[in-house]
This record gives sequence, structure tokens and C-alpha cells, in this order.
Amino acid sequence: MKAVIKAGGFGTRLRPLTMNTPKPMVPIVNIPVMHRIITLLKKHGITEIIALVYYYPEIIMNYFKDGKDFGVKISYVKAEADFGTAGSVRNASDLIGNDEFVVISGDVLTDIDISKAIDYHFDKKSMATIVLTRVKNPLPYGIVIVKDTGEIVRFLEKPSWGEVFSDTINTGIYVLNPSVLEFVPYKQEFDFSKNLFPILLEKKLPFYGFSTDSYWRDIGTLGDYLEAHLDCLSGVVNVEIYGERINIEKASIYIGKNTQVENYDRFEGVVVIGENAKIGKNVKIVNSVIGSNCEIGDNCEIINSVIWNGTKIKDRARLTLDVVGYECTIGEGVEINENVFISDHCTIGNRAKLMSNIKLWPWKVVEDDSVLSKSLVWEDKWLKELFTESRVSGISNIEMTPEFGAKLGAAFGAFLGQGKTVLVSRDADNVSRMMNRALICGLISAGLDVDDLRIASIPMVRHELRSGRYAGGVHVRKSPVDKHQTDIIFFDSNGSDLPASKAKAIERLFFGEDFPRVHYSKVGTINFPVRVSEGYVEEFLSALNVDAIKKRNFKIVIDYSNGVAVTIFPNILGKLGCQVISLNAYLDPSKLTKDEEEFKKAVSELSQIVTSIRYDVGFMLNPGAERIWVIDERGKFIENNRLLSVVVKLYLEANRDRVKKIAVPITASLEVDMIASEYGVEVVRTKDSHYGMMEAVLKDPDIKFVGGTKGGFIFPEFLFASDGMFSISKILELMAITGMKIGEVEKSLPRLFFKHKLVSCPRDLKGKVMRLATLESEGYKRQLIDGVKIFMDDITWILILPDRQRNEVHLFAESDDEKRVEQLLEDYSNKVEFWMKSR
Repeated sequence: MKAVIKAGGFGTRLRPLTMNTPKPMVPIVNIPVMHRIITLLKKHGITEIIALVYYYPEIIMNYFKDGKDFGVKISYVKAEADFGTAGSVRNASDLIGNDEFVVISGDVLTDIDISKAIDYHFDKKSMATIVLTRVKNPLPYGIVIVKDTGEIVRFLEKPSWGEVFSDTINTGIYVLNPSVLEFVPYKQEFDFSKNLFPILLEKKLPFYGFSTDSYWRDIGTLGDYLEAHLDCLSGVVNVEIYGERINIEKASIYIGKNTQVENYDRFEGVVVIGENAKIGKNVKIVNSVIGSNCEIGDNCEIINSVIWNGTKIKDRARLTLDVVGYECTIGEGVEINENVFISDHCTIGNRAKLMSNIKLWPWKVVEDDSVLSKSLVWEDKWLKELFTESRVSGISNIEMTPEFGAKLGAAFGAFLGQGKTVLVSRDADNVSRMMNRALICGLISAGLDVDDLRIASIPMVRHELRSGRYAGGVHVRKSPVDKHQTDIIFFDSNGSDLPASKAKAIERLFFGEDFPRVHYSKVGTINFPVRVSEGYVEEFLSALNVDAIKKRNFKIVIDYSNGVAVTIFPNILGKLGCQVISLNAYLDPSKLTKDEEEFKKAVSELSQIVTSIRYDVGFMLNPGAERIWVIDERGKFIENNRLLSVVVKLYLEANRDRVKKIAVPITASLEVDMIASEYGVEVVRTKDSHYGMMEAVLKDPDIKFVGGTKGGFIFPEFLFASDGMFSISKILELMAITGMKIGEVEKSLPRLFFKHKLVSCPRDLKGKVMRLATLESEGYKRQLIDGVKIFMDDITWILILPDRQRNEVHLFAESDDEKRVEQLLEDYSNKVEFWMKSR
């Protein structure tokens, strides 16, 4: 049997360590990780190897040559472009031949029993077998759901938390029948997980998962790289460590040939030292790896660190939890704090101090007595993840700083490409203004032009992006849920939320820090577009039955929440002929965020005004003008899920026989389905996110309305996204056409009992909880759209949904029996607690 080693990765997230070294050649305990993969394959009798190379191929080829020195035969396939994981293997099909073969990444650390996986593949007569393992955080990987028989039933590549139906993931190790390559186009970008595996599922071909408890770690990030070394030294993974072993009271030491050590008195744990190294007097080394040809001066301390070949560390230097690349020089008395990653050929001057979470690119020089410090808390917080869906959030002027904004803007600009134009906007908050300008600086430094709308609502930004003139957009706002935070929201060129794949690409550029700056003559320009609001209002009104609304002469109360709608909505309401009492109708950055008590007080005041002056309805807009809350003519606050039912009834009544489908999130009440059935309308369920709601509209033109459970509504005849100002106007139109009032509709509707509960759950246990929830639900009718929704009967259900940011799991339950809802929440909160503790 042959093996194909994928060795073409750029190792972007491992930069700066991979600036001069391809990721498969990064050393793990002084041996390139690909060398360890070849050793593993050879151990299991696989000696014919095809290496797929792309980035720095000559480094890999010069090291392994034809493989003879390693007891194997190696052929190389160099790609002229990145054809994806499956596409690159397809390009090697002539070398693969007609027999089963193994595919494995050249940049993972593992001791998996490949022979067992191969035997399993043949026993199952499988066309494709994926080696599976379980991890604490499955988000960066492909989630796999398998039957008890091992047959794969579902595959999700890099899911959101709501799609984490299991903590069982794809290791990227496959046993394949060569016939599966017939589905892969030649010299075209094609991935195993995104393209090939869905085809195998669709065609119902034999497709199995082999689960293993063996060690497996993707060396994907700098943190993973350091942790992999500590795993090797602690014996968690079975790898060969080269050198003569010396045991002393507190340490096990592996010494390479011709290495000189003055004394071992202060060595602790497991210490590995390569060949031809020199270690001075009174040196303390704890659980660390020192490369070949290194020199360590007297009285140094090296703790939980990795030093690559050829580096010289002078007297009294101290390093803790760090990685130092090839042929660096660390001066006398240098102090390097935790989580510092230094690339090749760097020089750190005498007595310099490097603070935590710093990365140095190759050939950098730090002067004597310098303190290299980036006192940016976000460097720690965002070491692994930057985006939450299409949003980046952080503490105002602590994590959200001008330096951060300029860097993020430059990364976004580098992703979009020089010469493009980006639309930016903000709310009235001063930090938003600061971050908006910082982002603009980063964007124009990358050679992009910027159109700045200044203060504008998010729906207005989306509307303007639909013009097709922009490569993307950014909006900065004060967080509506936390007054200490600022949000930066990214939009795609069509105005929709930035897809996760693009957010990840920007994230890689941001963390890689090697995005280009253009020549000064190519720096972009800043423009301030005119007539944007006029165009928005014109299209807004053209999508409404203005005459019907005018005839009703509605009397309404509007609470603007001191947000951006106050700059444009009064003009629109005037054109609709409404008599309006306005509250908080001025911009005030200090009032853009309400806590629970402030929100209740605002609702109470709105309710009192509506009833005391006997107006038709009261509305409250959120500061960003995307969501609404409603008080009916009785002064009753209509809870969000109930409001959805009311608006669905109004919409379907006003559009009888003209609507085939509507869409609502997975969390929406079954009241919606009961109402829709009266009108013969199909209800499509979406993910519990604004992006999921937008996606439904963009994918299916038959969907004419999407209603959210958080006060957001989408009417695609105007905009494919939620717009609170249009939602208010549309509700008035529906009331005018049907002659119904909000309170009358609410009283007439069927009522189910809907409740929500939060259960604390550490991030590392969410995947396990969802796997066990998925297994728990196998005997029930269920929906796996966002979380695991289990139906007990036609109108009773429970939804287990991990929170995207917080260490919590949401439980939603509904039934016609309130006690049954409470019991379901109690039972499943106990189950979640049990699942977290189970093995």
C-alpha cells in the first residue's frame, strides 16, 4: 500500500516560525514533523510514499531526497497552484495507481495505529474511511456524525457552535479506494471535506469512520506547537526521542553526539539536547528541547521552552514557555516572558526584556537594555480567535485601540486587494469614531479607497452595499449589550454578513502580521458619499403601500433609544402621515447600551404613554435600528417570540394566496407553524442567527418573509436583512391592510408555553455535550440545523444549543403544558450536567 503525504501547507498560523520553513519541516523534539509521519508509516509497513509539495518544496526534497536514507521510497508532486486537499491528491493519481492508499497530513503529530484503520477499511468494504478522534474544542475541525456501525451520516467542515453535534472530528487521515478520485476534477480546486465527502454521502457510497483514542494533534497554531512538545516530553504521545538517555534524581536527559554539559544539577523533568551543543555551568533546564549546535551560557534558566538549531544564549538569560528559531542570538541577562515566539536569525541585545505574547519576524534586532512591550490585552484574548461570526468585539480603548484598529483594517484591506473600495460607518459613540478612523488608516495603507458614511444605521449600510460599488463594508458601534465593549461588524460586497470562510482568511492575515503595505504613491483615498440617505428613503417608501398607511392616520409612540434612526426615521414617518410622540429622539453615546433594569424602565414608560393617550401602538428601536420591541394598544409588552407569531399572522392575512414559504429560526415557537398551516404556507427553519436568516432569503426566492425571535424581521422586497425602521413601517402597512390591531391579533392566536434556561458549560466540554445530545436524540424525531432539537410529540420539543461566545449551553423548550416545559428544562439541564461529567 502507498501513502500520500500532504506537505504543501503554508503554515500561516505558525508564523513567524514558518517564515523560512515549510510547516511539515517544523521540528518536533529536534526532528521535522514530516520525518515523524514517515517513521509512523514505515512502522506500519507503508514504504512507498508520494509527497505533495507546494510551499518551499526544495527544503522538503533536499532533506528527504528519494527516501532511501529513511528506509522508504519517496516520489514528489509539485503543484503549480493550490488545488485544495482533494485536488492535489487527484493530481498525483498516476503515481497512486489502482490500489487502496492512505492520505495523511505532513504536519500532524500522532501515534495512531494506521494498520488497524486499514484493516477496518477493508473489513467494511468501504470506499473511503476517515480516521476520527475526539477533541475538547471541535470548532476548527470537520465534525463527523457516525452510526454505531461506523457509517458516516453527516459531515460539517469547521462548524459554528450551534452545528457542533459531536466532539468527534476528522483527523485528515484517510484510507481511500482510488475510484473516489473519479469524482475529483483535474487541476481544479477541490476539497475532501467541502466537496468530495458530501458527494459520497449523496451517492450513498460505503463511507465509514474509524474512531481512535490514540494521540493526534494538528500543529495548527503556535500554542499547539509548544503544547505538542510538552506532550512529547511528558510521554502523552509515543514518539522516538533521539540521544543517549541519562537519568538523574529530578530529570531524564537525552544527549546527542558530541554535546558538552558542564553539570546536570539543575535539570528537571525531561530535557532533550541535540548534537554538538554546549551547555555552560549552573544552567537550569526544565522540560525543554535544545537543538543541535546550540550554545547555552552560564547561569541561564530555560523552562518549558523549545530552542531550534544553531541558537546561542549568553550568560544569565531566562526563558519561560517560549520558542526560539534557527541561529538566533540571545544576549546576556535577557529576560523573555511567556508565550514569545522568535523567528530565525534574530538578535536580542544584552539585558533586554521581552514581555509576554510577542512574535519576532526573521532578522529582527532588539537593542541592549530595551523593553519590548505591546501592552495590548487583546493579544492574549485573541491569540486563537478574532471573529465571532462576522463581528469582532472587545473592551473599549483597552482591547479596542487605534493600534488594533489599524492592524485589523490593514488585514481586511490585504484580503480584499489593492485598488478596491470599502464602505465604512459608525454610531455616535466616541470610541466608535476613534476605531472607525483607525480602521480607515489601515485600509488606505493597504491601497484601498474608503467611502465614509460617518454616522449611519446598519440597514442603511447594507442597502448602500447592494449598489455593487464596494468590495466590502465595516460598521463600528458601541455594544448594545455591554456598555464597556465596542463591536466591529464586517459585511460582504453584497451587504450580507461576512461569511465565516472570509472571516477566517482575514484572521489568518491578522495573526500572520505579514500583510503588505503599498508604496506611498498607492495609498488610498477617503471620500464622503452624498445622497446615500435620499436613495435609501426613496427605495424604502417605494417598497410600502404608503397610501394605505396614510389613510389610517396611525397614532404611534416611538422610542429611538438615542440611536442613529433619529437622523432619518422622523422624515419617513412624516411621509407616512403618522401622528408621532417621540422619546429619546436625540443622539447620546452614553445611552446606547441598556442593562436589564434600564430596558424594563424604558418599556414601562413606553407602555404608560401609549395607554394614557390611547395611541394605536408603541415601538422601541434598538440603537442600531435593526431590531424592534412592541407595546400594543392595551399597553402590553409583546414578548419577542410572541411578537413573531403576531407579525406572521398579520403578514399572511395581508398576503393571502401570495406566499408559498416563510422562514423562522430553529428557536421560534411552533405557534408559527400552526398559524402558517391555516394559510397553506410552508415554514422553513434557519440557524439561530441573523446570518442564517439572511442566508434563507438569499438562497430561496420563494421565501418572502423571515421573522426572528429577537425583534428582527426581514422583508426581502426591500432588503435581505433586518431593518427596524422598515419593520415598523411594514407592520403599520399590515395593520392598515387587515384592519387589525396588535393586541387584537395577539389575543386571537393559539398559545403555547415557551421557556429558556442557561446551563454553565466550559468551552472544552461543549463538543462532548453535543455529541451525547446527538446520541440521546437518535430515537426521536429531531432537527440538526443549529443545536439539537428533539421532538417529544407534535407540539413538545427541547433544543440544546451551545452559546457561540459564553461558556453556556442554552435550553429552549415548548409545549401546550407549562409544567411539562418546566420538567423538560429540569430534566435536560440535569442531562447536560451529567454529560459534562461522563467519560
